[in-house]
Amino acid sequence: MDHHADAEVKDLVVKDLTVEFTKGDYTVRPLDNLSFTVQAGSLALLLGPSGCGKTTLLSCLGGILKPTAGTIVHGDSEVTTLTGQALTQYRQRGVGVVFQAFNLVPSLTALENVTVPMRSAGISSHDARQRAVALLHDVGLGDRMSHRPNKLSGGQQQRVAIARALALDPMLILADEPTAHLDYIQVEGILRLIRGLTDAGRAVLVATHDERMLALADQIIEMRPQVASTDEISRVITLDAGATLFHQGDPSDLIYLIESGELEAVRETPEGPLVLGVLHSGDYVGEMGPLFGLNRTATVRALAASTLVGYSVKAFRNLVGAHTIVSLISGRNR
Repeated sequence: MDHHADAEVKDLVVKDLTVEFTKGDYTVRPLDNLSFTVQAGSLALLLGPSGCGKTTLLSCLGGILKPTAGTIVHGDSEVTTLTGQALTQYRQRGVGVVFQAFNLVPSLTALENVTVPMRSAGISSHDARQRAVALLHDVGLGDRMSHRPNKLSGGQQQRVAIARALALDPMLILADEPTAHLDYIQVEGILRLIRGLTDAGRAVLVATHDERMLALADQIIEMRPQVASTDEISRVITLDAGATLFHQGDPSDLIYLIESGELEAVRETPEGPLVLGVLHSGDYVGEMGPLFGLNRTATVRALAASTLVGYSVKAFRNLVGAHTIVSLISGRNR
């Protein structure tokens, strides 16, 4: 990776950011007075359930969507006021984006995919190629440069996408669910790469549901959905023996209280299934995902006929109170 010896420190400062869309008779506000700072050289995680505004925020930071109110400042550049050529320049050189679906051009080789942004920015073919070769070596793909995306694994495609995001050496990197389409083995190397992006003084912001990234982050920005009163729900669920309540990797919605029966929590690992424990009447199950906006971290299935009550996060908070939630989370990690 490049090291900016003389790079100025470029913190990302977001202040009172609001985005409002009007749909028919009602107004949706995915971002409402959001403020945070990501320091240069640090990795921030954007956590929150689907629909809480993560993609909207990334679109604003990338200069694609203009917020209704508030400011985004990166270094000496106030992104929210940029227009015309200055905005184009920022999108090209100020920010690099890594998408969850890789977004590579299928007909181009890995090398050509990385040269595209440089050629678009007017860099000569020779210089663009030289830098692309160096970047692909940096991400561990020196032997895959002439392969097209369909000849690369998901992890290798994501490495090409990271090299492409670095092509014009931006000091702000945005990544949207960068591990979503990768298996357990591929994720490890990609996590190390993403962590390494901060080395040159870059500010790196990652929207993710992947709990494996928590340990790498310097900062966690919790995004909360703008909840309506209908969000306070609870419902009764009955399961036959052998039925699955949810699978590892599923989106999280409800937190469950077991009224009767017996359930088993199993985590899939590269070494095979790992039984986390058996849950009985009176136990809560599935609280980690909804509370922290993570996907389900294990598969839970009924060992015997079981009855559960599913609570939304809001209903759960009202039911057990903040103190109990803290002791539940610190007591076990499921």
